[in-house]
Amino acid sequence: MKKVILFIAITCSINSLFAQEKEGPKDGWTKNGKISLLFNQSAFSNWVAGGENNIAGNLGLNYDFNYVKGNLNWDNKIIAAYGLTKSKNSPFEKKTDDRFEFNSVVGKKASGYWFYSGFLNFKTQFTEGYKYETDANGAEIRTSYTNFMSPANLSFGPGMLWKKSDNFKFNLAPATAKIVIVDKDLTLPNDAYFGVEEGKSTRFELGFNAAAYAKVNVMENVSMENILNLYSNYLEDPQNIDLDYTMNLVMAINKYLSANVSFQTIYDDNAFEGFQIREVFGLGVNYEF
Repeated sequence: MKKVILFIAITCSINSLFAQEKEGPKDGWTKNGKISLLFNQSAFSNWVAGGENNIAGNLGLNYDFNYVKGNLNWDNKIIAAYGLTKSKNSPFEKKTDDRFEFNSVVGKKASGYWFYSGFLNFKTQFTEGYKYETDANGAEIRTSYTNFMSPANLSFGPGMLWKKSDNFKFNLAPATAKIVIVDKDLTLPNDAYFGVEEGKSTRFELGFNAAAYAKVNVMENVSMENILNLYSNYLEDPQNIDLDYTMNLVMAINKYLSANVSFQTIYDDNAFEGFQIREVFGLGVNYEF
């Protein structure tokens, strides 16, 4: 765990060396966003080494709307993504991505790049999620495990924001309130469901939250976006640090086409005692607005 955190911190530090200084933002709203449709497909015919026909698609939205007025900064980001894959030998379509996240940080200038801040973060998913197993006959079956607003995470609190530009910033919030929301009908007997006890629908936590964002141009037509979130719950096992890191690498072919790589790793022992890892690679069709 410590090695992973150290690696990510070093990566973000190296990336920051390539971040270019920009002229300070003007007062008013700055809005920009991108919609991406990512395709991935494999087909086999008489392939001796074996293989399974499959097709996958991911639809994503990344939208920023930021406001500046004098010493006041208000940064907002929406990340939404949904993806499905269908393989020939499975009766079910399976999700490759399903997330909705809203981040908002308001800051009033303190000194230099530092701001007094308050942040809010909300995360959930769009549709039902399943656990997949096989029955006694070897047929694949699935059991409902998650759904919209189950789980959902709401975090908020005061802190300090360090912001060099819209592409390089981090926020430290030492008194973060976190509320975990679930459908109590999905809670597990004699067990905790995302940390929520059986029969309950919410869990309250108080802890330390650190969030960092760095977007850099690795080379011409290649950009890398890094999003890191760390959280420690003071009230229970503070040494178990929750981690959520996402890397989006975009290799532009032209204005509308790109090769996209998305990597995400999550560590949250209330959900799973180990690292969750997701990686998606494919040809993307993009529309910027």
